[in-house]
Amino acid sequence: MKKILAVALTLALTLTAFAACAESKETLTMATNASFPPYEYVEGDQVVGIDPEIAAAVCEKMGWELKLEPIDWDAKDALIGSGTINCIWNGFTMEGREDNYTFSEPYMLNEQVVVVKKGSGISSLSDLAGKTVVTQADSAALDVLQGDQKELADTFKSLQTLPDYNNAFMQLESGMVDAVACDLSIAQYQISAKPDAYQQLDPLSSEHYAVGFKKGDDALAAKVSSTLKDMYNDGTVEKLIEKYASYGMSAENWVL
Repeated sequence: MKKILAVALTLALTLTAFAACAESKETLTMATNASFPPYEYVEGDQVVGIDPEIAAAVCEKMGWELKLEPIDWDAKDALIGSGTINCIWNGFTMEGREDNYTFSEPYMLNEQVVVVKKGSGISSLSDLAGKTVVTQADSAALDVLQGDQKELADTFKSLQTLPDYNNAFMQLESGMVDAVACDLSIAQYQISAKPDAYQQLDPLSSEHYAVGFKKGDDALAAKVSSTLKDMYNDGTVEKLIEKYASYGMSAENWVL
């Protein structure tokens, strides 16, 4: 009887320890706004892309759980402040946002660029004078056009915003707008899909992508940065990026 009780006690303690371990397992709750190919987009009924794949690999390596949380992009600040999400990781530009978030070390070089239709007669940024330009609401491109490139934007007929870049390029293709200001990765993706339809102008600015966390969440940011470095060194990152080579992606832009 004592032996049975001892076994039962050992089993109970094991189950308790397992439950405690499960409860303490760190969860990376990643905001998704899946309209940013190739970094994040919907394929079938799944959110896919470079950033979800890299995030999943980080979580696997760290023994964490990854949870993808669809959000309205405009609500990201409130959601990370409330703890509904604990990271923003979808081609998220760090420059100009350093006061609002704690960031991982930057991992990818990016530019803000302008895309126009081929044959439009627009071949330089100065040709955008009197034209209608659209970008995504609360985007890095909008920040640039309202900041360092405001003088250029003031020459536009109008600077409009839309909830996502898919709609922006639909409007460009239909002729409703004359140009789309967007991230280099978005431009490369759209041009690779329709090389005869679009062309890219000179860059508006250069910047970097990083993973954004709630201000003060330094420990989590440091863990992610360290793991990303390890994944680059063991070849994991390059293999993941190579999967998106047809989207215009290259590991040469990796900076971490």
